[in-house]
Amino acid sequence: MTVRLYDSKAQALRDFVPLQEGRVGMYVCGPTVQSSPHIGHLRSALVYDVMRRWFAYRGNEVVFVRNVTDIDDKILQAAVDDGTSDTWWALAYRVELEFTAAYNSLGILAPSYEPRATASVQQMQELIARLIERGHAYPAADGSGDVYFDTSSWPAYGELTRQSRDKMEAAADADPRGKRDPRDFALWKGRKPSEPESASWHSPWGDGRPGWHIECSAMAARYLGSEFDLHGGGLDLRFPHHENELAQSSAAGDGFARYWVHNGLVNIGGQKMSKSLGNSVYAAELFALASPLAVRYLLGQAHYRSTLDYAPASLLEAEAAVDRIRVFLERVERRLAGTRFAGVGAPVVPEAFEAAMDDDLGVPQALAVLHDTVRAGNQALDAEELHDAATAHGQVVAMVQVLGIDPRDPHWSAAEQGPAAAALDVLVRRLIDDRQAARESKDYAAADRIRAELTAAGITIEDSQTGTHWSLGS
Repeated sequence: MTVRLYDSKAQALRDFVPLQEGRVGMYVCGPTVQSSPHIGHLRSALVYDVMRRWFAYRGNEVVFVRNVTDIDDKILQAAVDDGTSDTWWALAYRVELEFTAAYNSLGILAPSYEPRATASVQQMQELIARLIERGHAYPAADGSGDVYFDTSSWPAYGELTRQSRDKMEAAADADPRGKRDPRDFALWKGRKPSEPESASWHSPWGDGRPGWHIECSAMAARYLGSEFDLHGGGLDLRFPHHENELAQSSAAGDGFARYWVHNGLVNIGGQKMSKSLGNSVYAAELFALASPLAVRYLLGQAHYRSTLDYAPASLLEAEAAVDRIRVFLERVERRLAGTRFAGVGAPVVPEAFEAAMDDDLGVPQALAVLHDTVRAGNQALDAEELHDAATAHGQVVAMVQVLGIDPRDPHWSAAEQGPAAAALDVLVRRLIDDRQAARESKDYAAADRIRAELTAAGITIEDSQTGTHWSLGS
């Protein structure tokens, strides 16, 4: 079956056919590093991580580019607010490290390339010069050093979001005095006297810095070529950011992205997350409430195009879900160890899982297949049907690896193990030892009482040939 994705530009599901068979080039808009990562940033990064993993599972080499916007109006303003305007670059780098740490905690694969805007200014200037030469951009006549894209010169402007240029609002990304039309947007911004010299570069049009939109066009072409397979980002980037990227790249003669994919946003308790409402949820808060594996499960369980409604209680459900997977894998691997069924189940996803993922990355349906397989595997173990249990084991391993939620991965052990977990293990094992001593002395009432106390605390114990094992949940 062919992978099908919803193309935002076509506004339809399309068969995904890469430019080069067996190779997928992906460009995803990364963070503007003016403040700490929040749940929306994590959700978006996770969507494209899962998409990348699925392309790779389907046999493709994936070249994945995610940029870092480290020069921008918002960054300069954040540095002013922080009292560090002369060292704006230090704030940007500190926040970039926060994003990297959050991505690593969630098990998000590192990009093939992660270019910073400040390292690609030359490519941006070359692209701007091409646009001026082709008659699609102009330097401001007021001597400010600004350069604008002439939206009237490009009849297709608005094609990504299906908007008429005549009905668009004015672009608010630069001083309008030098514009021929209020809807024209900035490609280059001349340096203002209030801005630090370190935030500007020499150019044919005067010292300044790139506009927001030009950077992605330049960096995508630099690392993926003038035409590439897929451009992704949050739904909030469709206009004006992605619309302007498409216009300037196309006007410069580049084929640019063949597929446009956008992920849904995040609501907090039914409300849109925004700074004005003061309801932003930051990465640090999520990791304080639940394990990184549970956070990954939660943020990835909804369909990528849907709005994710977050509530803290949902983290408990995510913890329980990943624990059910963990318990099954531990249980089946203990039971199959040393038998002829160990290693029988090939790590291949079930057909229903594959169909769900091929159908516009249907993760909710794929997770349903995963949990059905876990239940079937547990039932096979209970019935001592070890061949069926081994088959289920192989399928579950393949599915959790594709989704990046394999609880056996050492990454999660390192992320989750801490003093509290170690202390709980000591206490539970002491009670298990007391229960075993009671059973050996034939004090079955005491043994049953200890098991009941552990069950009441949400701890499941399992007696096997290799001893008694415990887990949280069932």
